[in-house]
Amino acid sequence: ASCRPPEATGEALRREIEELRQKELALDQEIAQLMAEGYSLEELEKHIALLHEYNDIKDAGQMLLGKLAVIRGVTTKQLYPEYDLELSD
Repeated sequence: ASCRPPEATGEALRREIEELRQKELALDQEIAQLMAEGYSLEELEKHIALLHEYNDIKDAGQMLLGKLAVIRGVTTKQLYPEYDLELSD
């Protein structure tokens, strides 16, 4: 980025800002739609918090499976049946 002329960097930043504004607008519209369907903002925030917690727990489980696979000299995929896991889990 330091090799680019300042105009190019400025233009890239303007594009990025515009993309972020568009994403914000799309998310605001999605929130408005969900609220129109009867969801409350508190419900949505709780749901998002639970999804983050789920993803953190899943990541920890994947890390543990990976370490166990290394110890056993197998692939993580080979451990799934042993723990009754589906590949989509």
